[in-house]
Amino acid sequence: MISDADHARPAGGTQPPGRRPALTREQILTAALQMIDEDGVEALTMRRLGQALDRNPMAIYRHAADKDALLDGVVELVAAELVAPRRPNRNGHGDGDVSEVGDHAWEAVLRGIAHTFRRVALAHPHVVPLLLTRPLSGPLALRPLGTLRQLEELLELFVTAGFDPQGALHAARLFTGFLYGHVLHELQDQIDNPDETDDLLRLGLHRLPLTQFPRLRSLAAVLATYDGATELDEGLSIVLAGLRSQLRT
Repeated sequence: MISDADHARPAGGTQPPGRRPALTREQILTAALQMIDEDGVEALTMRRLGQALDRNPMAIYRHAADKDALLDGVVELVAAELVAPRRPNRNGHGDGDVSEVGDHAWEAVLRGIAHTFRRVALAHPHVVPLLLTRPLSGPLALRPLGTLRQLEELLELFVTAGFDPQGALHAARLFTGFLYGHVLHELQDQIDNPDETDDLLRLGLHRLPLTQFPRLRSLAAVLATYDGATELDEGLSIVLAGLRSQLRT
């Protein structure tokens, strides 16, 4: 027997006319990330997000209880782009199993991780503070799983390379500490007046008292030609040399 409900339902099980599909968590987080990228974290509100999605803000609360939960979701979304590669490819970055390559394969994998993190950070500069601070807002075991995967993968990488578990944890902390510091420093480097041709004026260093900051002012040309990728590699060489010496001992 065909019921009245069956007569009312469109053929093929499609939504009734005028009724839109329910929002998904991925749609909400993607829209929130776009809003943060464009206007910063402070601009993100449930009301504005609802307007951007052309939905009642109450629909968002089905997927995120409050703004904090929304920010945790955004962090997980961006963190998903930071999955640690397992094997260095011909360019020195990684995509496979580190145990299948030579003794120093883990070093090439770490370089790949570092450059991936830098790329993601430059693409989402307003999210970087969230990446660094949101995982610290609660006990380790209660943090969103997405924020713990990078640590788990780094620990596995270091243990596979030959570090003992405690040494692997120390190595992971040292590596991420350097990486976070580098990215924050690079994001903070701002040109004061891009139309100026003189480096001292471009960076605004001419405003510093000469008698108090002679060395900083003298480095204007170096600061103006800062290459984040090159400096990242130079710093990684120092960090990896230190980790390598610990592994040997």
